[in-house]
Amino acid sequence: MMAKTAMTRLQDQIEAIRREAYEAGYAAAMQAIRDFAVRPSPASPTVARTRGQRKAPAAKPAARRGRRPAIRAATGGKRPRRGSNAMLIAEVLKAMPSRTARPAEIRKALQSDKGVAMAFTSIRHALGQLAARNEVVASVDGKTWRYTGAA
Repeated sequence: MMAKTAMTRLQDQIEAIRREAYEAGYAAAMQAIRDFAVRPSPASPTVARTRGQRKAPAAKPAARRGRRPAIRAATGGKRPRRGSNAMLIAEVLKAMPSRTARPAEIRKALQSDKGVAMAFTSIRHALGQLAARNEVVASVDGKTWRYTGAA
């Protein structure tokens, strides 16, 4: 009996120490988060704006001063036209001998023949657009697509 009460007392003391350590660690972690949240980042302005205040007008952008932005120069300045992915995929499917292909084969053909890198999600979206126009049909398992032509 005496050994049992000594064990329960010891367990209670261990549990109390664990609880105190947890609470102290939790409090320290929360204080660190609060300190981090209030500290301004190096990129942010030193004066915090409130919701109603507006930013001071900035200087004219580089494009208005006669220079082209660096982003435009790097990409060639042209954005692909709307629907161009679907047209490219239709051309690739037309060029395939069996006129059927999986998205991976379409992607590989786009990269080798057209020099275009396209994400699988973009390929699937374009195939869905072509299917809505009845230009392609998915196989029963949905893994292979066949070009049928414009309806």
